[in-house]
Amino acid sequence: MDEENSNSPQERFRMVALLYEATIIAVVLCMLYHIHRRRCCRYPLLSDYPFLGMLPHLLFNMHRLHDYSTEVLKQHGGTGEFLGPWFTRMNCLFTIEPINVHHVLSKSFHNYVKGPVFREIFQAFGDGIFTADSHLWKYNRDLFHSLFKNSCFDNFLEKTIQNKVHNTLLSLLDQLLVQGTFVDLQDLFNRFTFDNICCIVLGHDPNCLSIDFPHVEIEKAFNQTEESIFYRHMMPKGLWKLQKWLQIGQEKKMTEACKTLDQFIHACIASKREKLSKCNKSEMGEAHFDLLTALMREEKEHDDTFLRDAVFNLFVAGRDTITSALTWFFWLVATNPSVEAQILEEIKEKLGSDQKSWLGVEQVKKLVYLHGAICEALRLYPPIPFQRKLAKEADILPSGHHVNARTMILFSLYGMGRCEEIWGKDCLEFKPERWISEKGGIVYVPSYKFIAFNAGPRTCLGKDLSFIQIKIVAAAILRNYCVKVVEGYVATPSLSIVLLMKDGLKVKITKRNF
Repeated sequence: MDEENSNSPQERFRMVALLYEATIIAVVLCMLYHIHRRRCCRYPLLSDYPFLGMLPHLLFNMHRLHDYSTEVLKQHGGTGEFLGPWFTRMNCLFTIEPINVHHVLSKSFHNYVKGPVFREIFQAFGDGIFTADSHLWKYNRDLFHSLFKNSCFDNFLEKTIQNKVHNTLLSLLDQLLVQGTFVDLQDLFNRFTFDNICCIVLGHDPNCLSIDFPHVEIEKAFNQTEESIFYRHMMPKGLWKLQKWLQIGQEKKMTEACKTLDQFIHACIASKREKLSKCNKSEMGEAHFDLLTALMREEKEHDDTFLRDAVFNLFVAGRDTITSALTWFFWLVATNPSVEAQILEEIKEKLGSDQKSWLGVEQVKKLVYLHGAICEALRLYPPIPFQRKLAKEADILPSGHHVNARTMILFSLYGMGRCEEIWGKDCLEFKPERWISEKGGIVYVPSYKFIAFNAGPRTCLGKDLSFIQIKIVAAAILRNYCVKVVEGYVATPSLSIVLLMKDGLKVKITKRNF
């Protein structure tokens, strides 16, 4: 009898009505929450989809993410809020305004940190200088600053770069020239910088840059790690965490890449410890002043975890960023013949016409126009295209935008390089002249406007070292070879934390009559 009553038309109607009411309540609550979110969002950049927030806009424009975000920010005066899906913590304040950048990175430096979420996303970096905050960051910075300012390191760095450029890079280009084949210049620079950073940090040359273009697993592992970190930025935390737990997709690749990196770095540390234990300090002179050796010889003994994190961070700082800068520089020069002509004229005037002479620090310091061209390339295509900070306490930015505690702030360095308010109406043009004064010197631009090397207390320690490397490589190649981009090639930024070219840079190399 009870079973008959439960299946009666009246009972079924009552159940359907209850389900209908529950659905209506759920929809109303979701709408109210959506309205509340929109009211709380005082400076929206894009229309907000229910549940998904502004994420669909981002996904639809992922193929042109940097240009798209720049366009949106310009439409909203340079600053605005991005809302992620309601169940995530992807909300942030996005800006390209120099006054805000100066405030966050300099004036209120102690209120804006990397934060725990950043360290979780950049897990592969460990507790190195790029992810550390507070006392740990200061210790790392002071340590590296003392190493970089050592005269022995300056001499070691110059000799290392000179040897790699003149004995390997130019020799390889000569062989490729004879073969008459197309060259992926980005791959060439990737290999060059990998060998170079291995020599500088580990005191070991893996000879990745050779005519047979060997597959180097560790070099590919670095690329994969950076790509996976980029996707962690674009995905809700819960989703990439689930992928990591299931070991699928980008997270599986990330795990495998990190395993390869850790095995390589720890093997290098063990080998270096053994080598150092067999010789005294006097035997390891200026010619062996690699950074790992220097770190191990510090008064404070560092454990393997500290050394591993230090090595990883130094690799990223001195490898991919230089590759990015060189690749975009050569693409811009090759597509702007008038700039190339002026660079060559300056090289001939300041350094002479001897193409075989070795280039050093003092020689390339004379190349002012080349310096301006490199700055232009870094302005338009900064190696690190965006940066993020976390507000510890509530604040008001100089632009008038309110920042709540625990709010994430994103800077688009790529967008800042294309901002008319900073660079003028010709901001999209490649003009090295904008960096040269009437007296022929380098024009100073505040770091919060030209932010390729960061700004404030976290300004890049390797800025001068980077310019030296880029100038030596650029001058050596340009005075010896003509670089022509393959016809029809379109330069597309890759989706990674470092701004590389998606499909490499295919060029034809011919000998230059200088």
